[in-house]
Amino acid sequence: MAASTATLLTTDWNEEWKALQAMRRRPDDPSFWNARAKHFKPRETHPYARDFMALVEARPGESVLDMGCGAGSLAIPFARNGHPVLACDFSPRMLDVLDEGVRHFGLQDLVQTRCLAWDEDWDEAGMEPKCVDIAIASRSIATADLAEALLKLDQAARRRCCITLVANASPRVDRHIMDAIGASVTESRDYVYAFNILVGLGACPEVRYIESWRRDTFDSLEAGVSDFTRMLEGGNEDRLPELKRYIEQHMIENPRAGEPGEKGRPEGRYMLDHQRVVRWAFIAWSPLSNTRAR
Repeated sequence: MAASTATLLTTDWNEEWKALQAMRRRPDDPSFWNARAKHFKPRETHPYARDFMALVEARPGESVLDMGCGAGSLAIPFARNGHPVLACDFSPRMLDVLDEGVRHFGLQDLVQTRCLAWDEDWDEAGMEPKCVDIAIASRSIATADLAEALLKLDQAARRRCCITLVANASPRVDRHIMDAIGASVTESRDYVYAFNILVGLGACPEVRYIESWRRDTFDSLEAGVSDFTRMLEGGNEDRLPELKRYIEQHMIENPRAGEPGEKGRPEGRYMLDHQRVVRWAFIAWSPLSNTRAR
């Protein structure tokens, strides 16, 4: 037991994270998200966002930094609840879509946007320390230096920091399909790295879980196969025939075809006969300055 504890406490979890990132595909850059922004137009609060906001436990009127805000799936509902929001993202086009939503709901006085990346120098970018009550990063931490990202959030927040990271396989993967076609799946459990880094920094992080249910839709068998081949990257490419056969056998009509989906774009004509679930770890902590002052 003593030897195991010593190994846990002496491991450099940020270096372990960097090694993991070096083995993965490169994170999507701003141009990728600029191109995808046209598909996003959040007008309803998604169940994931409702669950996330409930766990944040924001007090009335508290200000929020939403880092990696995307098109505003959290920034807009926080603002609609009366919270001033500083919404930051590295994709200018995503921020344009967010601005459209802000105008749609009349939230111009509550939402301020800023183009900002994780890897930028936040001080030079004008991010003042302790500028908000709560700093969040929902499913948006994509950086090689996880400790630096966590510290940036920590330094921005006066009362609370909240993030979500994947707790099982990649959100790009449908475990149900992968098991059915005999493909291998790596359970990355990214949140473990963040939890251990925070403990090493002296924080007392809490962990809870959010299950996000997804229903993928597409307009044809070929479109479905093309979309799901992303799951085969990294050693499962030989399972493509099995993937095509599975989708063909489990493809059904989508009764909501043509209606706006959660991202605002019309749903496709077909869907699979099951939903997939992504489990997210919600990690929250008090800023380190607060912890050390006790």
